[in-house]
Amino acid sequence: MSDRHDDSESVIIPVILSGGSGSRLWPMSRASYPKQLWPLLGDLSLLQETALRARSITEIPPVFVCNEEHRFLIAEQLRQADITGARLVLEPEGRNSAPAITAAALLVAEKNPGAVLWLMAADAAISRPEALKEAVSSARAGAERGLIMTFGMHPTRPETGYGYIEAGEDIADLKGVVSVRAFREKPDRATAEAFLSEGNYFWNSGMFMFRADVLLKEMQKHAPEVVASVQQAVSNRTHDMFFERLGQDEFRQAPDISIDYALAEKTENIAVVPADLGWSDVGSWTSLWEISEKDQAGNVSIGDVIVENTQNCYVRSDNILTVVNGLDDAIVVVTGDAVLVTHHDKAQDIRSTVEQLKKNQRPQAVSHNRRHRPWGYYESLIRDDRFQVKRIVVSPGEKLSLQKHFHRAEHWVVVGGTALVTRDGETLMIRENESIYLPLGSLHRLENPGKIPLTLIEVQTGSYLGEDDIVRLEDIYNRD
Repeated sequence: MSDRHDDSESVIIPVILSGGSGSRLWPMSRASYPKQLWPLLGDLSLLQETALRARSITEIPPVFVCNEEHRFLIAEQLRQADITGARLVLEPEGRNSAPAITAAALLVAEKNPGAVLWLMAADAAISRPEALKEAVSSARAGAERGLIMTFGMHPTRPETGYGYIEAGEDIADLKGVVSVRAFREKPDRATAEAFLSEGNYFWNSGMFMFRADVLLKEMQKHAPEVVASVQQAVSNRTHDMFFERLGQDEFRQAPDISIDYALAEKTENIAVVPADLGWSDVGSWTSLWEISEKDQAGNVSIGDVIVENTQNCYVRSDNILTVVNGLDDAIVVVTGDAVLVTHHDKAQDIRSTVEQLKKNQRPQAVSHNRRHRPWGYYESLIRDDRFQVKRIVVSPGEKLSLQKHFHRAEHWVVVGGTALVTRDGETLMIRENESIYLPLGSLHRLENPGKIPLTLIEVQTGSYLGEDDIVRLEDIYNRD
């Protein structure tokens, strides 16, 4: 059953997948800035917490497989959390977890095929780190033996939003490891209650541990088409700054399939470590409410919030006074451009709402009013037919592309910091309370030479104000 390996203790390399959009946490989580990048449970984002959790167990820097659109956001969050040496692998297109995991295994196997990969999602929460260390130790022993190891979470309620692992017998010479009888799809309420009462069913956390060479051998056996496409994508990868870009055409040929369907449900070379980690996939507002600190009435209040005569509610507001009076078991989330009000029982249905917004081509479905860029961010303050007012914030030492516009002119007013502006060959230093005019068609660039963020107000005027009216001639971030 197992594939013996001579190394007494292989190195553990964390592999963190960060490709999801977290649509059930809309309107906060959106494709352009998904839930793993938000500080939902404290000062750190879920992604930062995941990376630090991995570092508490192994000093080996993680491999991130992530969405190309989020590459600079992730790099900046890792810098802020002092996570150094991470390997950032970019997917040209999301193809689900099996291709992403296979890519990570192929990359690691180039130098260390016997390395143990600890696979985890970037957007889960764990409240018992001491129990995690014990579970990882058990899983490591199984992985070094040549098993595909999964982590099964002890269920605390009849949850219908998770898949389950049916556990079998203990594996005698592996402490804390049991065989897997079957994987079960997300159940209905009655089935979930039966799973809970039987005692040998565990939530499928989506966390795995395996040797790189074993994973590739099993994938070749059960999903060879995934391996073939991803192998070509890895072979044809390119390096862009500190990112590794997988071959676009080759990776897009990979089947869109999860690791569960591609491998876990097919292989016999698999076992599970049951664990009580205080785990949550933070997959809905209700699950976030369950793991958040509450007041005596069971309410979670975050931001500028007032609750009265209210029980068991989750209320979150982004800089807008939000008053909730007389509600029970409700979710209220307020952002700068959208408001969600729903019952806990309907929290899983928000994904269909997002799909409807996409069909209606509402920009709120995928992006926020604040748009993050590698140099900082901008947000629209006022927009009309022929003018738009934006706030632009440029981080210290960063600069925008050298660019021009065919349909708009711009007027910049510096309200904080100092701007170094290039305009048609001349270079000007613009200080606080000073301004500069950029005529339609002028070649220009904005840079922050200082040590504090540069903030300016931009007034655009013209016949077309779309973001695609940009012609970049030079860009330090290698954008098109």
